[in-house]
Amino acid sequence: MDLSNLQPAEGSVKNQGKRVGRGQGSGKGGTSTRGHKGAKSRSGYSKKIGFEGGQMPLQRRVPKFGFKNINRVEYQGVNLDTLQQLVDEKKIKDTVDFDTLISLRLATKNDLVKILGRGELKAKLKVSAHKFTATAKAAIEAAGGEAVTL
Repeated sequence: MDLSNLQPAEGSVKNQGKRVGRGQGSGKGGTSTRGHKGAKSRSGYSKKIGFEGGQMPLQRRVPKFGFKNINRVEYQGVNLDTLQQLVDEKKIKDTVDFDTLISLRLATKNDLVKILGRGELKAKLKVSAHKFTATAKAAIEAAGGEAVTL
């Protein structure tokens, strides 16, 4: 190997592509391969997302239906069987309040908590939450506990 036959490593050099707009002698001057007239020939052109050449875009052709209630209130659900499991694991003793649920990662500080009635509760608990289902409230009181609405 000497200076006359040096070449870059395989795959290290990308081909430069065609040099457009470098005069008529290059064969790619004039319109610089953009053709005549129309949006694509102009400087500053960029196609909008979803643009279909003036055809009505899919996003606008597809029928919209349904209703999103902007005043909907979302609750983070916590079931009775989850509370019973926490009692069995000795993570809670006799009271379950919002701070306890946050520390146990069952809710975040911005959530509203609703106690749901799945499973059964044997432990006597004082449960504080934003909402209770009727079955959950009945089950907590049947176990000798207390359901406190925040």
